[in-house]
Amino acid sequence: MVASGCFGPELGQLTDLRRLGGIVSRTVTLTPLRGVPTPRVAETPSGLLAGTGLQNDGVEAFLDRELPALARTRVPVFVSVGGASVEEYMQLSIALEPMGEALAGLEVNACCPSRDRDGRWFADTPEGASEVVGAVVRLTHLPVFVKLSAAVSGVAAVAEAGVRAGAHGVTLTHSLPAMAVNTGTWLPALASGDGGLSGPAIRAIALRAVHEVALALPGTPILGVGGIGTGSDAVEFLLAGAWAVQVGTAVFSNPAAPVEVAHGVMRFLAEHGLASVADLRGRLGSPPVPEPVAADGDGSDGGGEG
Repeated sequence: MVASGCFGPELGQLTDLRRLGGIVSRTVTLTPLRGVPTPRVAETPSGLLAGTGLQNDGVEAFLDRELPALARTRVPVFVSVGGASVEEYMQLSIALEPMGEALAGLEVNACCPSRDRDGRWFADTPEGASEVVGAVVRLTHLPVFVKLSAAVSGVAAVAEAGVRAGAHGVTLTHSLPAMAVNTGTWLPALASGDGGLSGPAIRAIALRAVHEVALALPGTPILGVGGIGTGSDAVEFLLAGAWAVQVGTAVFSNPAAPVEVAHGVMRFLAEHGLASVADLRGRLGSPPVPEPVAADGDGSDGGGEG
């Protein structure tokens, strides 16, 4: 899948969208958000630091312009929703519900600052995650995945709370809080001060979070995301317990990355005699046992034609 905020219509001109497992929209809010001033992006060693302020044109414009374009790709579309209050998430669910046939599901971005929690993310606590997920689930018939962060303490407990509230699955991980400084200006590299770190720099952290949640919730679908750029990266997440993966930051440098990742996973399956990604899921330490090679003839030295 293409992770939230990383798909644009131009991608269809650069890669074969039919090879994608899904597209997650950028996070949509109830009303338009202008975002934060520039600079919004800074490169870091093995990563990308970004702070956009969730810039988008609001749900009405999304339904009028962006969703029809996404639907034309004929790829399963998940809409990422975000807000500053539980009420905003509820109104987003109501607005998107009539479009159910065009959507594969909703991804609740619980890593949004809550107006009622002094700016803390809903995903910071089990209670916050449960409250926002429960509000969305009650108002939609679509599958709901809750997007959480590996930066929180006890991510498995937060994931469990979200699932108990009705989430069908979990997306891990949101970008991680981070900061960079421009020594030429003596100022933060981003106008927002800090931002979210993504890319290969966070892969090992995301992988651990996926494994932790998979052990705690073995029957819950997990979408792994964080620094995935190759088929081998994706296989790591699948072995750790993910059911599927999302490719994000890698798309900015290689638009074909999601398709190449999918091909890489297929090659790995073929090389190991496996039929599907389900045969990889959570199999850390349990590689397939090679089939025994049958002996020629009756085992005597003279059997067969050599």
